Amino acid sequence: MNGLKIRDVTECAIFVAILTVISQISLPIALVPITIQVLALSLIGYYLSIKKASATIFVYLLLGLVGVPVFSSLQGGIQVLLSYTGGFILGFIPLVLLCSVCNRKRIGILLGILGLIICHTLGILWYSYIAQLSILNSFLVISLPYFAKDLVLLILGYFIARLIEKKTKMTIDKSF
Repeated sequence: MNGLKIRDVTECAIFVAILTVISQISLPIALVPITIQVLALSLIGYYLSIKKASATIFVYLLLGLVGVPVFSSLQGGIQVLLSYTGGFILGFIPLVLLCSVCNRKRIGILLGILGLIICHTLGILWYSYIAQLSILNSFLVISLPYFAKDLVLLILGYFIARLIEKKTKMTIDKSF
């Protein structure tokens, strides 16, 4: 039977909680705060199957849209998506999904980088529209200063996911 298992729902809930907590770790220095959300997003994609990763990111976004303060700086509601950071938040979807496509192979890092580029592109385009700036100026203000940090967090997320996978497999194997 292909039904939903308690373990699957639990894993998704745990990762929604992890993303929510990590989203609160931010430095609000500008309109787009410095966060480490990419670490949690890549961890979701690199650890969970594409089905569970999709469910996790959609539950997180849905919670935020209905007003639960899961986004950075304890924000929630549709107004957050309509603000300067909305493009980045929508970019979480391709980032997580591309990390998850080949999450257990090293090519997953390359797909994750592609997801990060898409996430930043959506963020730049949205910011450009909202702030009424050129795309180049938006890139210089809200992507360039953050991209290297996000790239390091993405790669770190890959290796942490592999470590968690290894440790949990060892624990499960020892219990049987």
